[in-house]
Amino acid sequence: MLHESFTFQHRRIGKFAAWGVFFLGVIYAATTIVGLLCLKSPQDPISDPFFTIMELLILLMTPLMVVVMIVVHAYASMSVKVYSLTALIFMLLLAGITSSVHFVILTVSRQIEPTASEWVSFLFSFKWPSVAYGLDILAWDWFFPLSMFFAAPVFAVGRVEITVRNLMVVSGVLSLAGLIGVPLADMQLRNIGIIGYGLVSPFIFLLLGIVFERSQHH
Repeated sequence: MLHESFTFQHRRIGKFAAWGVFFLGVIYAATTIVGLLCLKSPQDPISDPFFTIMELLILLMTPLMVVVMIVVHAYASMSVKVYSLTALIFMLLLAGITSSVHFVILTVSRQIEPTASEWVSFLFSFKWPSVAYGLDILAWDWFFPLSMFFAAPVFAVGRVEITVRNLMVVSGVLSLAGLIGVPLADMQLRNIGIIGYGLVSPFIFLLLGIVFERSQHH
């Protein structure tokens, strides 16, 4: 299919950004699984070195996710560009929030004495409840699924595109379901959301790279 406004530059940067997200996402998923398996208690947060690796991977991955959504918007036909633009805006919100959270965790929180008062843990820890944890949930369990839901209508032609659309819906539903852990104060339930954005979404970006690679361009 020939997509208006979809250029060779969109195609090239889109496929490499999408495959970059897939590659980093696979490493992130593997690191998360190993980190969870090393926990002494399911209620404990993932510790170093796994935690630091995950932080760095998110800082590398989220800009690429924004680039992919920019290309998705260029790829979208005129009839659905309102959806792709909305998806891009939600992805920008996700990237801005989660990048800020994880950069502060990696830098500011490491400079604070471990014996500091409880408010430090309330601000910076990834043990519920904390401000950092709440903002990250907002990013990944709210803005990420919204981005997926609005991007899904862009892909409706051919087996690969339909698979992308279906995976976006599945990933979005699972990510959104993770929010149930907040009112119940049970972060084990939030793992449902992690399945959505941590395990399903890398395959979305893998297929997006294939879609961009196969697309025609001006």
